[in-house]
Amino acid sequence: MRTRIAVFIAVFQMVMFTGHAFLYETWRFLWAPETPGMAALAWIAAALSMSFVAASLLAFRYHNVLVRWFYKASAVWLGAASFFLFAALGSWVIYGAGELAGFDMNKRLLAEILFGAAAAISAFGVVNALATRVRRIKIKLPNLPESWRGRTAALISDLHLGHVWNSGFIRRTVRTIAKLNPVIVWISGDLYDGTAVDAEHVAAPLQHLKAPLGTFFVEGNHEEFRDPAKYLSAIRAAGVRVLDNEKTEVDGLQLLGVPYRHATHAGHFKSVLEKIGVDRDRASVLLTHAPDQVGVAEAAGIGLQVSGHTHLGQFVPWTWLARRIYGDLVYGLHRVGKMLVYTSSGSGTWGPPLRVGSSPEIVLIEFE
Repeated sequence: MRTRIAVFIAVFQMVMFTGHAFLYETWRFLWAPETPGMAALAWIAAALSMSFVAASLLAFRYHNVLVRWFYKASAVWLGAASFFLFAALGSWVIYGAGELAGFDMNKRLLAEILFGAAAAISAFGVVNALATRVRRIKIKLPNLPESWRGRTAALISDLHLGHVWNSGFIRRTVRTIAKLNPVIVWISGDLYDGTAVDAEHVAAPLQHLKAPLGTFFVEGNHEEFRDPAKYLSAIRAAGVRVLDNEKTEVDGLQLLGVPYRHATHAGHFKSVLEKIGVDRDRASVLLTHAPDQVGVAEAAGIGLQVSGHTHLGQFVPWTWLARRIYGDLVYGLHRVGKMLVYTSSGSGTWGPPLRVGSSPEIVLIEFE
């Protein structure tokens, strides 16, 4: 495992060095090489290329104000750098096309326009990631108990509490949910980011979720970066019920929870659901972190699966890649056979705290 991590870090850092060298050389060419400060800019680019790896290594060991701000700044830059890379590539394409067409290109103006647009998009992405929306959907489940008709459930996922999103963010999220007055709250994994954190402190605001039928949580992959015991203990201490390969009855509704590590491989997931047992003649809801094996859940007789994990890719171009991987199930409400699946785009972010082409959300589900 350590060898794999070391190899990943080395490859990632090499990519970062290459990308920042390309950015620097593009800017140097467009802005003119004799401009004062270019040597300093080279050193800044080199430092920025190493910032996220350094911040991440610190974040897995320490949780203090300095590390948090260093991690936030490097994470924002990591996201912004991807847009600046697009600007650099676009600059070369436009400049090359202009040269072939015989146009006298104003290189500085080209740099100002494209790199300025990249900076503006990055700023929008940061602001957009802070603006959590409430999405309201209606769901009709077969054999739903009469007592559930007209009731609402709040779904949140992927808060990624840690160095970017912490106690202030979860407090705002809890206040928003409280105003919605759901009868039950579901948290479909990745409450934590997996980095060093005071787990009990950041989870404490969850105790203020006073949904009459309770708050339920299922483990995501980021809780599994390390031993999930400390996270699950903190979640339970906040009064949240952790569902671990089990089923509970909530006023006649079957509610199941399967952690991420037990739901990624079809054969194992099938055996877990068979062991839990689902009454096909009654309404059921499955909490599981990712929409990876929806066919298995549908075959087991589940009525509704609620998940997260995809983040809808967070920002371009990763939004396109996420759609390639998950298709329609990347986000929103869809039907798979007789089962409904809702995939949330999540409330927080992982890595760069930017959202372009996706929005953070709290989902309010009304049962018809």
